[in-house]
Amino acid sequence: MSKPACPMCEMADVLEHAERWECVTCGHEWTGEQEPVEPTVARVVKDAHGHVLSAGDVVMLIKDLPLKGSSQVLKVGTKSKPIRLVDGDHEISCKMDGISVGLKACFVKKA
Repeated sequence: MSKPACPMCEMADVLEHAERWECVTCGHEWTGEQEPVEPTVARVVKDAHGHVLSAGDVVMLIKDLPLKGSSQVLKVGTKSKPIRLVDGDHEISCKMDGISVGLKACFVKKA
């Protein structure tokens, strides 16, 4: 029987013990009979006022934001085209004034 990959980090560096497997990379331990069940938690993104945002919403800036690498500034009250929620440091990807921008949810409110 070949060694299974770690269910957490998917690396193949695992140690076989008498009743369990152990990942060398992340330290996760599991038994061979059962697959670990991870609860899938839906990511919730909230605007500056606590309203839940979803893909397709239109948002408005609550603060002047200077654009990095440019002398341009996005002004308070600028509305976006419909947004997309993305993973990473900036939760929102959208277009404002014809410019594609990534925004943090704490600088916008639902329009």
